Amino acid sequence: MATVGFLHSAHAHVRTFSDLLAARDDTVQARHLVDTGLLAAARAHGLDSVRAALGDRLRRLVAEGADVVVCTCSTLGPTAKQVGAEMGLRVVRVDRPMAEAAVLAGRRVAVVASLDEALATAMPLLHECADTTGRTVEFVEVRCTDTWQAFEAGDLLTYTTGVADAVRRAVRSLDPPVDVVVLAQASMLDAAPLLRDLHVPVLTSPRLAVEAAVELVQPVR
Repeated sequence: MATVGFLHSAHAHVRTFSDLLAARDDTVQARHLVDTGLLAAARAHGLDSVRAALGDRLRRLVAEGADVVVCTCSTLGPTAKQVGAEMGLRVVRVDRPMAEAAVLAGRRVAVVASLDEALATAMPLLHECADTTGRTVEFVEVRCTDTWQAFEAGDLLTYTTGVADAVRRAVRSLDPPVDVVVLAQASMLDAAPLLRDLHVPVLTSPRLAVEAAVELVQPVR
């Protein structure tokens, strides 16, 4: 049976990605590995400091049967992808499918992050995707770093509403307006339904990443 592995930096993501995978294709199995120390170490000491640990976690997921691994942390994603490639493993960055969709969705894109490190990995990816399509896209950074403490504390409601409020204030103040909003971290998934009043597309990464992973492991039927 096809299996998708998920490497998480927070326990909150396990249910999110399990549910999305089951909804997308309930014949595909999930394997989850959570290591909350990886993100903390990367923020404190840099991404190079977690390369060996990422390799170990990827190997563990593959040993448990994963045909492809989704790294659900935007900050760790680029390094996990690189380490996986060096090991001959298929690794999906959680934010790449979203970035590819974003540059096709509009010419002016708001990019929202609650961690500076996540924004630092998201922006090069978005520019790369824009260059690949040959489109001229303007990116507007929206930081809501004061909300991250609530996520770390497990107060997901406060985190989600805080992100949504910050996005709403920022987007409504922008002139010219943006065509699309990108919530750059998987942790922001539940903020999207709170932003329907903005009347622009609000893109999140989890569902698109799951779809991309399933397409890699399941033949077209």
